[in-house]
Amino acid sequence: MPTETAKPVEIDMTPWQGRTDPEPDSERWHQRIRPLTADAERGSVLVGFASDAGVARNQGRTGAAAGPAAIRRALAPLAWHREGPAFDAGDVRCQGDALEAAQDALAGRLAPLLDAGHLPIVLGGGHEVAYASWSGLARHLEAREAAPRIGIINFDAHFDLRDPAHVRSSGTPFAQIAEQSRDRGWPFRYACLGVSRAANTRALFARAEALDVLVREDREFDARRLDALRRDLERFIARCDHVYLTIDLDVLPAAEAPGVSAPAARGVSLALLEPLLEAIRDSGKLRLADLAELNPDFDLDARTAKAAARLVHLLTLNG
Repeated sequence: MPTETAKPVEIDMTPWQGRTDPEPDSERWHQRIRPLTADAERGSVLVGFASDAGVARNQGRTGAAAGPAAIRRALAPLAWHREGPAFDAGDVRCQGDALEAAQDALAGRLAPLLDAGHLPIVLGGGHEVAYASWSGLARHLEAREAAPRIGIINFDAHFDLRDPAHVRSSGTPFAQIAEQSRDRGWPFRYACLGVSRAANTRALFARAEALDVLVREDREFDARRLDALRRDLERFIARCDHVYLTIDLDVLPAAEAPGVSAPAARGVSLALLEPLLEAIRDSGKLRLADLAELNPDFDLDARTAKAAARLVHLLTLNG
């Protein structure tokens, strides 16, 4: 099957700018990241998904198509602590409302990266990116395993399990994945952490229960319960062979992430989120991650972009 990476990809490296320090061993991301080439050694690979179509269909406030560039700009000056290389593979852009074509293109970009042993980190874009990310992982695994046990871990204020029969959007990706898993005869293992009861209808909670989703609400996240939450997560990961991590930045409190489609009145703070992400990163099963919903138009002092960049930094720290 032809893939998106079979075509020349124009990679804009202009966001990768920042201060250069004179002291030894003082490099930053903008000094170390390189454009991806076909012969690149294994490393972390950033891929942008510049799409607003799913958010627009979901009647959210648009602007997330500019998210990938904003995350790159925020990541560029961060200190470099990695051992392995990092690459930029450019962007997949959604043209107008051509969401399904863009999702297929991203899946086609991700599958060969996974085949080559890279760890892709996708920079969204609306949360419609999740269906594309999972599809890329599925293409990678389908030739290798009959029924791969993929664990989907979603840090999100929303289930995103709305019925795709009406309209496919940023609110439907995990329902689409559930359908695809059923059609393939694959298990559907989904954990949604940080859910806001106020932002999800009773129908969505019922659908999550029917699909046996591991649910932890935002009000369950505090320092006293962190060890229990980590154990829940580790038990979930133990039942999976591969982990796909997706972070909707609207899981963060509005004070930490104002630049999203639907800012959270409560949310889950970075201080509580980061230890759980470290457990996922260090599990040895993380194959792919994405970050969604950054909207620079509403991002006061680039707070959300800086939070997203910090998360990318954390997830790739051991590479």
